[in-house]
Amino acid sequence: MNETKTNDPTPDVSRRTFLYSLGAMALAACGGEAGSAASLIRSAAGGTASARALTHAATGEAEIVTSGAFVHPGLLHTRGDFDRMALKVSTQTTPWIDGWNVLIANGHASLSWSPRPQVEVDRGGSGPQNYPVLYNDIAAAYACALRWRIGGDQRYADKAVQIMNAWSSTLQRLGGETNVDLAAGIYGYEFANAGEIMRGYAGWAPTDFAAFQSMMRNIFYPINADFLSRHNGTDITHYWANWDLCNIASVMAIGVLCDDRTLFDSGINYFLNGPGNGAIAQAVYYVHPGYLGQWQESGRDQGHNTLGIALGGVICEMAWNQGIDAYGHDNNRFLAGAEYVAKSNLVQPDGTYLTVPYATYSNVDVTQSAFSTASQGTVRPCWALVYNHYVNRRGIAAPWSTKFALAIQPEGGGGNYGSTSGGYDQLGYGTLTCTRDAVAGAATPSGLTAWPEAGRVVLSWWGMAGASSYTVKRAATTGGPYGVVASGIVDPLSHTDNPGQGTWYYVVTAATASGESGTSAQVAAVTALAAHTLLGFDEASGTVAADATGNGHTGTLVGGATQVAGKIGNAVSLDGATGYVSLPDDIVADISDFTVAAWINWKRANRWARVFDFGAGTGRYMFLTPMGSAGVVRFAITTNGPYGERRLDGTAALPLDQWVHVAVTLSGTTATLYVNGAAVDSSSDFIFAPWRIGETAQNWIGRSQWSGDPLFAGLIDDFRLYRGAMAASQVAALMQRW
Repeated sequence: MNETKTNDPTPDVSRRTFLYSLGAMALAACGGEAGSAASLIRSAAGGTASARALTHAATGEAEIVTSGAFVHPGLLHTRGDFDRMALKVSTQTTPWIDGWNVLIANGHASLSWSPRPQVEVDRGGSGPQNYPVLYNDIAAAYACALRWRIGGDQRYADKAVQIMNAWSSTLQRLGGETNVDLAAGIYGYEFANAGEIMRGYAGWAPTDFAAFQSMMRNIFYPINADFLSRHNGTDITHYWANWDLCNIASVMAIGVLCDDRTLFDSGINYFLNGPGNGAIAQAVYYVHPGYLGQWQESGRDQGHNTLGIALGGVICEMAWNQGIDAYGHDNNRFLAGAEYVAKSNLVQPDGTYLTVPYATYSNVDVTQSAFSTASQGTVRPCWALVYNHYVNRRGIAAPWSTKFALAIQPEGGGGNYGSTSGGYDQLGYGTLTCTRDAVAGAATPSGLTAWPEAGRVVLSWWGMAGASSYTVKRAATTGGPYGVVASGIVDPLSHTDNPGQGTWYYVVTAATASGESGTSAQVAAVTALAAHTLLGFDEASGTVAADATGNGHTGTLVGGATQVAGKIGNAVSLDGATGYVSLPDDIVADISDFTVAAWINWKRANRWARVFDFGAGTGRYMFLTPMGSAGVVRFAITTNGPYGERRLDGTAALPLDQWVHVAVTLSGTTATLYVNGAAVDSSSDFIFAPWRIGETAQNWIGRSQWSGDPLFAGLIDDFRLYRGAMAASQVAALMQRW
């Protein structure tokens, strides 16, 4: 079964045949979506004359630039991994020996395997579909390479080399319709992994290894890079996460195989902060309490949903083996996704499945309002990697991934169900290759967060391997003393506290076999209204707008931004051409419930001008415009571009040439828009608090995330941002002060 065979529903304009010829592919450097000011271009010349580029989102996080020699072998498996496998198999240790027995019983791991190289491999379109020939030969090369590295029989090394030489001396093109992007991605990362295992083998002539590298760089990589840069000319949200993920994995794997850090860096940076659905912030679309991370394809079907974990795990492991902790990025966001997918697909003893929370997901093509049970229970050989990294390598609890891994071991290779047939969307054999002895469990729970929502505090944390339950403690002063507010918590690792108004300090401990653990790192939660940023713009001159709160959120006047007489003292005047105010990175990354308010004197009625726009480009932002597409004032927030926006629309555009007070509040999931102290719209479906936008480097007053939108022309005064939602009476009082 191959869950990615479903044809891409790209409009006909993109349904063209792709024929990528060896040495003939010249990629023009290109940006992200048209009109986006968010895309930063990272060139990836890769030592050839071709100009190659991948887009990178505008977040507050620095781009990774690696240096020095690569670890070899250093993709899914390192020399230390092979030493461990060989020792465990030679000593007949379970479960490694069980995984070995599955490997050697697989027909792909056979000296009688005969490669069938093709001049052209096609996936998709109306012509013959011969791509199974390629993925079966890759499976054979990988299986034979494992047999040699673990068992030491040189005949299997020679068989793996024979297969790879046959293809590198024959293959000239990958073709078909847009599904060729899946072929280049999935089979690209898999083939590169087989080659990486065999590099340095004395029986693989340097010229033949170079020919294999050339095939990967010049036939597979150009398709990977072109897809990630252009997405076949479609909207950035059109392609499901797996399309990005497989191409990211291929770019990274080919980078290591070819000792090209530019390729590798571009791939891992896309995964960590890219604009498409394969970037981890989009792939794990919504993190529910207890760190259950809703995967992007959860409303589609579980065959594709589980493939995301297989591909994401490959990316994280290849990065880890080159010294980059993508597993731990954004508070273990990948683990949150894995736990959600594992919990919802692990069949229970009575044949049923557990339910998981679900947030409505929308992209350019669909709106999905419920978790899909299609293909629920799909088994892929991917869980051993997740379980062994987080639990046995890091000591972090991953209960649902653990249960799935142990339930299906020992996995086979290739097919979705660990069989010897199927689509080979993953390499498999995880019990053999990924199992490792457990380290000591983490000393304390980790990753604790506490987000105020409508006066309550929602806490989540990561558990410790081997712990049985958890206790939440709260203090009114930093450092304690702490009192117990909840105990005996098992699943999910979350608690909602109702402490009253104030500033509260929380820690979590675990119950272990040796007693209570140490306390987690302390986190604070503010449930009372508290000033976060206050820009009065009262300076007489210069480019600095001081933050009166003392929190250091200083504004910087840019271009045609000047000080003039305002509603209250001075105001900032923006010329509508080059003027705006820039605020610090990550300005709303620590905010859940909020109030934002300002006095506005609008001088030029342009649609989509911004009072403010805080974000990481055109996919993740929150903004206020005096006039949106409906001709009325609008507030919106999203983590998935315009299609996922939660919006508030007023009853009219803001008037011109007069001072108007505008405010927006969020309390839990209820947002309200006020004009001159009166509520003009409200909604209870605002599931995106500002902290969910993530790290941001484009935080502006008077400027939009979209480069094609006009800059604000007019005056802005008394810009205020608070933690906590003001009541309607407080908003009215704030306006009436002046």
